[in-house]
Amino acid sequence: MADWIELHPVNPQKRLLAQVVERIRSGAVVAYPTDSCYALGCHLDDKAAADRLRRIRDFDRHHQFTLVCRDLSEIATYARVDNQQFRLLKQLTPGPYTFILEATKTLPKRIAHEKRKTIGIRVPEHVVAQALLETIDEPLISCTLQFPGEDEPVNDPGDWREQLDRSVDIVIDGGPCGTVPTTVLDLSGGSIEVVREGKGDIAALGL
Repeated sequence: MADWIELHPVNPQKRLLAQVVERIRSGAVVAYPTDSCYALGCHLDDKAAADRLRRIRDFDRHHQFTLVCRDLSEIATYARVDNQQFRLLKQLTPGPYTFILEATKTLPKRIAHEKRKTIGIRVPEHVVAQALLETIDEPLISCTLQFPGEDEPVNDPGDWREQLDRSVDIVIDGGPCGTVPTTVLDLSGGSIEVVREGKGDIAALGL
């Protein structure tokens, strides 16, 4: 059964965050709120936990996860970003966007897309998500929290308590946060390709 933790939406309790981070570093899978919808996350270096994410979402081994980062400086460690891409990322982060970028050699090969050598990168604009990332001091492997066969992601974890208790170790309950996933922009080919239209506004991009 999962541990359910309620964090203050403006000033998340540092003591509780430290407890969550300790569990994540020990292999826990966490459900947490973001500025789009709820997400699943685990430690960057934990293959077993990442495999659990795949099983929860019913992903095959080719699915590309997203690295959820605190800021642009963290992105540069794991993805190659040229000047034009940097300006776009600076404009749109933090926010409900996922960017597909060329992966650096720092990124574990099992996380990067095995054929394209790319990685999804995201910087959320959500107090609880940012506090979690600040406390763990590194990115999380992440994906949208949406159960197989369902049409929408999880908005309010309380509505999915039975499924979450069976699937994850920790639920950070921040109340409802929406069902619209991020807008996905592929920047790996030298141009901007909209892979998925979501919560992030693409009108400003002139596409």
